[in-house]
Amino acid sequence: MIRILYSWKVEPEKLELFIKTWKTTTTKIHKEVEGARGSFMLQNDKDLRKIKTVARWDSLDHWKKFWHDSNPSQMRSMHDLGERLSVEIFREIDDFTK
Repeated sequence: MIRILYSWKVEPEKLELFIKTWKTTTTKIHKEVEGARGSFMLQNDKDLRKIKTVARWDSLDHWKKFWHDSNPSQMRSMHDLGERLSVEIFREIDDFTK
């Protein structure tokens, strides 16, 4: 398993729509894309414009196949609402969350 950490900057007036769009996008990707395991979202407590989304994938190869271009069609609506600042790849060692 891998986790992909996306860092976003979303202006306050776009945040509600960004969250709604992320939910729809994540659900669609999870249902339609092989190896996609879903995602969760975090918001910085001090700067509410700073958002992290953490996606879980079966493997790096699955994620790379999804990202065969730099902006998959499923992600375009999110990019219209927020600025993606970075993407980091982490290998999952263990997970004790329920």
